[in-house]
Amino acid sequence: MTAKQIAAPEEAWTQVTIDQRVFDLYDEYCHGDIDRRAFLQRAAVVTVGGLAMAQALLPRYARAQTVSFTDPRIKAHYVTYPSPGGNSGTMRGYLVQPTGSGPFPVVLVIHENRGLNPYVEDVARRVATEGFVALAPDGLFPVGGYPGNDDDGRELQAKLDQGKLRTDMLNSARYLKAHELSNGKLAVTGFCWGGSTTNFLAVTLGGDLKAAAPYYGAAPATAEVAKIKAALLIHYAENDERIDSLWPAYEGALKSAEVPYEVYFYPGTQHGFHNNSTPRYQEAAAKLSWDRTMAFFKKQLT
Repeated sequence: MTAKQIAAPEEAWTQVTIDQRVFDLYDEYCHGDIDRRAFLQRAAVVTVGGLAMAQALLPRYARAQTVSFTDPRIKAHYVTYPSPGGNSGTMRGYLVQPTGSGPFPVVLVIHENRGLNPYVEDVARRVATEGFVALAPDGLFPVGGYPGNDDDGRELQAKLDQGKLRTDMLNSARYLKAHELSNGKLAVTGFCWGGSTTNFLAVTLGGDLKAAAPYYGAAPATAEVAKIKAALLIHYAENDERIDSLWPAYEGALKSAEVPYEVYFYPGTQHGFHNNSTPRYQEAAAKLSWDRTMAFFKKQLT
């Protein structure tokens, strides 16, 4: 690596120039195995320029906005609704609808392991521009909501009762399906923790869910897969051993249960490749996977 690369500004760091070992450390950091300080310290010693690489991987949410909240194609606002059995009995979410009176097919958008951050809100707006009502629930609402930064958000989410947190997502799905703007046809998508929760909802909702598109989410328990009645579109990163290692057993269970599914592994990608706020973002894969997801939802819900 040249001195020019070592001193490069954050914008210059890409998947090509960042060492895979730094990506691996970032994955540990994102999933709460190490804290921010340990991530930066370990990255600094694993390779020349590692600290700069690590700092470049931290999210910049100004980059994530692709659809403005004032976009004339959509209407967005926050809603609260009951969540019996959840962490507080009440939930809050970001509801985005296309302009018009509806009814519309509906899509639940589930965040990563740090609450409803600006990237996920933007994803909800993207969904609405495609003709769906989108709801992005904030799992951190019972503890004050997304705190404005991912470190605190990750810590807060880890401290929640995880079973009740999933109940909050289940109640969010049911609230959205029954919403006055809904035509009763529900799909779910989510990222990382949200991807695993998408799989959980596919199991739990059974025939109440039409379609699910998990992004790099942990597979559900093999014994539970036969409960899935929705069609699945499953997205994986190529360089994501922690999640990818679960796929063979998941695939076997899907085949045994005759669950309709499509699966894609995106070459050269890291876990989190759809998130456009960090250099883990891979534009070609993110666009292709998203186009596939929107086409899949339109096929299944309309």
